[in-house]
Amino acid sequence: MKKRLYQSDAASYFREHSSIFLFIVVLFLMGVIFGAIVVNSMSITQKEDLFYYLSQFFGQVSDGKVSEDSDLFLQSFSHNSKFIGLMWILGISIIGLPVILILLFIKGMVVGFTVGFLVSQMGWHGFMLAFVSIMPQNLITIPVFILMAAFSVIFSLRMIKKQFMKKYAQPIMPFFKGYILTLIAAVILISVASGIEAYLSPWLMKTIITSTNLK
Repeated sequence: MKKRLYQSDAASYFREHSSIFLFIVVLFLMGVIFGAIVVNSMSITQKEDLFYYLSQFFGQVSDGKVSEDSDLFLQSFSHNSKFIGLMWILGISIIGLPVILILLFIKGMVVGFTVGFLVSQMGWHGFMLAFVSIMPQNLITIPVFILMAAFSVIFSLRMIKKQFMKKYAQPIMPFFKGYILTLIAAVILISVASGIEAYLSPWLMKTIITSTNLK
């Protein structure tokens, strides 16, 4: 009974804020598209310089000279958890709303630029590298970033309503408890994604690089 009630509340919550979730998804996709466009606007010299450093990195991956798996995990977890934590904190502040949207757009732009650059410079091999090095962990991190951005925007709007429309504002504490639980769930999922990025993605990258002679 409790499970059904929880599912009903969750469905109702998503329906109530469906426009915000849709806006957040579209914003992220716009960032991805913009990142891909930036690749096409780069000069040949810039592309060659960046590809040179990328080739050096591929050689290190193939030779097994990248950081230890545990170090990669800590770096990934630290970076992503800080990003999630920053959005969460911005959701508490009234003035943090536009910054949340900017951060999500930039995250999408980074993904779009990375995939776009690999594909533009290496064609099918670049697509395969992007697929094995970026896709596995981002199947978790991207939904987490999108959901956290949406929840942060919703909570920030509630804070604004409470501050400036006190007559219509609802008690903030019940929502704040759910907001804390959202952060905890996001950090757990980020740790799983960091494990994939540290222990699975390098092995997949090495396999692709070796099999396609990209070293």
